[in-house]
Amino acid sequence: MLRPPVRLPPVLRRAASTAGPGRRLLLSTPIFYANGPPHIGHLYSALLADALHRHRGLRGAGPGRLSTGTDEHGLKIQQAAVAAGTSPPELCARISALFHRAFTQAAISFTDFIRTSEPRHCQAVCHFWAALQEHGALYKGTYEGWYCTAEEGFLPESQLVERVDAQGRPCKVSAESGHEVHWTKEENYMFKLSAFQDPLLKWLRDNPRAISPDPFYQRVLCWLGEDLPDLSVSRERSRLQWGIPVPSDSTQTIYVWVDALVNYLSVLGYPETHGEWWPAAHHVVGKDILKFHAVYWPALLMAAGLSPPERILVHSHWTVRGQKMSKSLGNVIDPFACNERYTVDGFRYFLLRQGVPDRDCDYYDEKVVKVVNSELADALGGLLNRSTAPGINPSNTYPCFSETCFPKVVDYREAEALGRAAAEDYEFVVSVASLPLQVASYFEDFQIYKALECISLCVRQTNGFFQRHRPWKLDRKDPAEKLWLDTIIHVTLECLRVYGTLLQPVIPHTADKLLSRLAVEPGEREISSLTFLPRYNGKPCPFEGRQLGPDTGILFHRLESSRQHQIENKRL
Repeated sequence: MLRPPVRLPPVLRRAASTAGPGRRLLLSTPIFYANGPPHIGHLYSALLADALHRHRGLRGAGPGRLSTGTDEHGLKIQQAAVAAGTSPPELCARISALFHRAFTQAAISFTDFIRTSEPRHCQAVCHFWAALQEHGALYKGTYEGWYCTAEEGFLPESQLVERVDAQGRPCKVSAESGHEVHWTKEENYMFKLSAFQDPLLKWLRDNPRAISPDPFYQRVLCWLGEDLPDLSVSRERSRLQWGIPVPSDSTQTIYVWVDALVNYLSVLGYPETHGEWWPAAHHVVGKDILKFHAVYWPALLMAAGLSPPERILVHSHWTVRGQKMSKSLGNVIDPFACNERYTVDGFRYFLLRQGVPDRDCDYYDEKVVKVVNSELADALGGLLNRSTAPGINPSNTYPCFSETCFPKVVDYREAEALGRAAAEDYEFVVSVASLPLQVASYFEDFQIYKALECISLCVRQTNGFFQRHRPWKLDRKDPAEKLWLDTIIHVTLECLRVYGTLLQPVIPHTADKLLSRLAVEPGEREISSLTFLPRYNGKPCPFEGRQLGPDTGILFHRLESSRQHQIENKRL
């Protein structure tokens, strides 16, 4: 097979506007394949990207965009439409609408929902293809190998295992997914992926944070240490009609993954306005599509004269009671039913609190109920209820802080002799004071679950502080007791204000309810301006003496436990 030499672009074009403070950033989810309705794995990808996008906005880090959407071309769509007795456009319109509704219901703050059947995307793909041709990255040749329709790609023999199909006949399947493969031989356009092995290795070694978490970075390095064969990037149109035709060759259809990956440029207005944003892009992707995003996509971008994305943030999968989600097992979990059962914020919190990107996580009803009731309803909601109760805070205000009762000290181990606060109270105040930076660091490191773990620990410490000093037993008529009682409530409300502010990216509705109860105005909710307990440091507190917001009742209602999980009866 003849392979003309590739002409690597001399300089990868970088957008000047992406550097420095206040820079732009695109956060993206994968675009989801429109051959079936959404499940909680899709929702998890979207929630991770949404939480990062919201947190960045609250930090005032600069203009940001969040893109998501549906991948609507390919053989799987073509076959699914036939099976459903409909046309590919009708199937895609219906499934895409389900994803849009699921993400809207889950409060995903996307700024762009792209469909690959849109004209703007098709135009971008054709321009991208022309750029690849212009740089000599494509050639036509005969390709044969084991093709997996379910994964829309050719697989090497090393990734296959022998199995027996439903009719008892021997067959080959993907070792990772179990999907059947078929030997295919056809004339296609090939992408000179092999020419980009060294540039890809250099890119990764120069940018160790380009792929997170680290186990996935190491996995990609291992792939790049092996042979990197050229990639078939088109299919015969006689086999695949539902896709974008290769420009100037009506016999070929552009490979669905090349088509789909260009969506990250389409949403930025490629080829006209993308330079204002690209390559300041962070892609949130599942581990099953890592190779497409961390090997093929950067290589394609380099070949087209563009830089790879800044970061690829990879997450693992959700299992259901220890089993992989599968239509054949009937255990695919419907996000609409989950939002109804646990509330939108409750389910958002569970997935982000329990989801650990570098390992698979397990879902079952009892686990959701336990986590959400314990941490949202009881710990956080109970703390707000107790500290704003009329018996404790009859004036319904943000009371004054007494520096006499809670003096600032150099060594908190000597604090007991100076005021009413104990050494452990100082330890807990130090923990809360450091929380915003801790949370920001964990978000930056794509460890949202650790950020929520830290917040949950501080909420428990605040409950301990409140319980330890029993404000309900203090006599408000005694001036000295009143000073200490008001200080306990002041410290507790300050903690709640911090937690409400930091939880906005994760549970936006509940956080808004909490902050509104504390009379924190919309302009006072940015993380960038968050200060904790300024009176302890001798500075004025703008909330001190302020009337609290209206009591809207229980912050978060406890979920009913159920032995027979209601969601499992509403599976797809």
